[in-house]
Amino acid sequence: MKAERVGILGMLHESNTFAAGITARAHFLESGLDTGPSIIDKWEGRHHEVGGYLEGAERYGLESVPLLVAEATPSGSIEAETFETLLGEMLDAVRKAGQLDGILLALHGAAVAVGHPDADGEIVASLRQLVSPGMPIVMTLDMHANISPQMIEGTTATVCYRTTPHVDQRERGLEAARIMAGTIRREIRPCQALARPPLLVSIIKHDTSEEPMAALMRDVEEVLARPHMVSASACHGYGWADVEEMGSSYLAVADGEPSAADDAARWLAQRAWERRHAYIEAIPSAAQAVAEAALGEALPIVLGDVGDNIGGGSPGDSTFLLREIVSQGIENSLAVLWDPECVRECVAAGVGRDVRLQVGGKTDDRHGTPVEICGRVKTINDGVFVDEAPRHGGRTHYDQGITAVVETVRRQTVVLTSLRMVPFSLVQLRSLGINPRRKKVVTVKGVIAPRAAYREVAARFVLVNTPGVTSADLESFTYHHRRRPMFPFELDTEGNTEVCLSSE
Repeated sequence: MKAERVGILGMLHESNTFAAGITARAHFLESGLDTGPSIIDKWEGRHHEVGGYLEGAERYGLESVPLLVAEATPSGSIEAETFETLLGEMLDAVRKAGQLDGILLALHGAAVAVGHPDADGEIVASLRQLVSPGMPIVMTLDMHANISPQMIEGTTATVCYRTTPHVDQRERGLEAARIMAGTIRREIRPCQALARPPLLVSIIKHDTSEEPMAALMRDVEEVLARPHMVSASACHGYGWADVEEMGSSYLAVADGEPSAADDAARWLAQRAWERRHAYIEAIPSAAQAVAEAALGEALPIVLGDVGDNIGGGSPGDSTFLLREIVSQGIENSLAVLWDPECVRECVAAGVGRDVRLQVGGKTDDRHGTPVEICGRVKTINDGVFVDEAPRHGGRTHYDQGITAVVETVRRQTVVLTSLRMVPFSLVQLRSLGINPRRKKVVTVKGVIAPRAAYREVAARFVLVNTPGVTSADLESFTYHHRRRPMFPFELDTEGNTEVCLSSE
């Protein structure tokens, strides 16, 4: 019997509408814009959902037809022409693929393009318009998706990551492939429901290994054990996108029972709403966090720079934490900054030479001003490294561009990269000859995501309330399009008002 042909598509971008600049095609090319067989070359065996699609197709007897997968590091809204061109290329790939029996679709769920606020929803709607109404489209989403009704209307089933840090992406790709195989062969009839309470869960509470998120994920497991259930998901939402669909979402997929899906999604939303006050917590300022870290005895203390979270779309050159480390005279520290200009200065000086640099603070006025450091260029590296372990984001191959390591007389190690690099891997440091275990204070441009790697070495994690385009202080942003009222913006929001949609 001939295997059913399933197209593999993806466009993954988390778009921060408060970030300076826009995301252009060059940024997708920088991270990955693959078509045809090159998708297999890049993602087969990887910890990404596309790797799960490929593995699942083989496991369930499907023929995978790789079409186009584009991804870019989180940043500002996608340029209109870039989005429209990529969408056009996705649709053309489907047209040229021949007879398809289904599509596996990898989206982030928080993509925003100029003129297209619900970019993910537009991708889904365009695909659904192109293919037959009955063709299964099974979609995977990041746990930080802002899910719109349009995204659910056009898909057959939706599967979201269940861990933060995201270390289960391949498993979710496998799950999507299983649902696809069952749907094509009429073994299951997926129907899904979406519940959206007036709620956004703060980024500082997204670690699914800790409460209160651990409790919410236990709720998801309880739903999965119900009769007729095919899949269930809880999405925290992405707060730095000023769009109508911003907020937390709860999904359930049932086999032929719309009411079962609807009840499950509503129950998950209600459970999350009941815990809403547990999602609020004060975190220390940069000055407080650095001073407290200096008193710690166990090494290292890892300070999460919440306002400059590269994985949330920030630039990676904020200097608030580094300035405190320098001004407070903290010895034996480590900081990584995106600063191509200073990298060039280090390359010009050469390894072993002393330099005086004004590092960081060059993107805009929201992330601090440059900090002067004086030190010796210890290392210049091509910035390419590999980490085969499951990490947030599912990647194994990384490129942070030409990288320079500068060491001051106080053993303040400053790593300067030419490309923005999410801090998802300790190999980022070890490939430069740095042993993070020996540092007293380590700063990372992230919140929860780096923990998948840094748990190996961290004595303690401290999230720091720094300014920036990913600040935990959501009241510092001006929203024009979000739903109102919404907790925690309006703390006196009453009731669990939901927008629910079921499809069959």
